[in-house]
Amino acid sequence: MTGRTMTIAMLMALGWGGAAAAQDVPGIEICTVEKTMERRTSCLQSNVDFLQKSLDKTRLDQQQKIDSANRQIEALKGALVAMQKSIEQVQAAQKKPDPAAAAPAKDATPPKTDAK
Repeated sequence: MTGRTMTIAMLMALGWGGAAAAQDVPGIEICTVEKTMERRTSCLQSNVDFLQKSLDKTRLDQQQKIDSANRQIEALKGALVAMQKSIEQVQAAQKKPDPAAAAPAKDATPPKTDAK
């Protein structure tokens, strides 16, 4: 067998070379080639069904993404509130004077000066 014949044989074995395999793939079909009204109607209905399934799948995917984003937003809001409380506590602690450092000790004696 030559290389080309071998490739064609492999494709046929995998099911990629036959015309029947293309008919099994769902998708949009060209319905104008159908001669009878019943077949054309069936073809159009198949297209409509395919499009509805595609829209439903896309709608579900997008809704899941929106729900996930909303959950992340809520989690971030909670984290923001917690950080704001922490910042307020730190600022409040910085504004309060330290009572031990601000008041002089009562037992402290005044410094001695040499008055000679």
